[in-house]
Amino acid sequence: MSMDFDSLVLAAATADLGDEPAARESADAVEFRMDLAADPLAALADYDGSLPIIATNRDPTEGGEADAPEAERLAALEAASAHDAVGAVDVELASLRNGPGKRAAATARANGATVIASFHDFESTPSTARLDETLATAADHGDVGKAAVTATGAGDALRLLSATHAATERGDRVATMAMGEAGRHTRVVAPLYGSKIGYAPVDPAEATAPGQYDLATLADLVDRLGGR
Repeated sequence: MSMDFDSLVLAAATADLGDEPAARESADAVEFRMDLAADPLAALADYDGSLPIIATNRDPTEGGEADAPEAERLAALEAASAHDAVGAVDVELASLRNGPGKRAAATARANGATVIASFHDFESTPSTARLDETLATAADHGDVGKAAVTATGAGDALRLLSATHAATERGDRVATMAMGEAGRHTRVVAPLYGSKIGYAPVDPAEATAPGQYDLATLADLVDRLGGR
């Protein structure tokens, strides 16, 4: 079930695929955080929901809790991509530069899944030049280039939105968001500048990144602004 991300995809971020029915009204997909789940491959085997899945097995260096060596973590992502419901996999840009990461991406594509190449900065928002370079590189390694940065002020948020617009203008498919309170609004307005994925938990108490709106709120705000 390949996902093309030609238009905005709102993904319900969760470690429990049992949340899928509650997400259907507002979400276009489910981001399944394998690194936060007890037995993710078994959960995928049992999945009978209607929403496509973005499989993520996040590295601890980028905010995840995958408790396995790099090769093993990526092998689990490869196995996930074999499930028909998995339409995309998220692979860290840093991992895509090495052998196991390249293999995971190739396997996912062979299984019909789209590859999201992601970058996370939990400390700051990089410079304009660095953001442009990172998004271009991520879009080159993946079918979608994703950057999640941390905003400490309005200038950081504006820089991210500008980089999103520039990437879209040059023909790259990207997904961007600024974490933290100063960047929270970017989750709503970034789609207007070309961002193709928005993430939100069904339950606001289960946010997987700083500054996330709950799913129903994000969907309502995006729809009000005409973001999808």
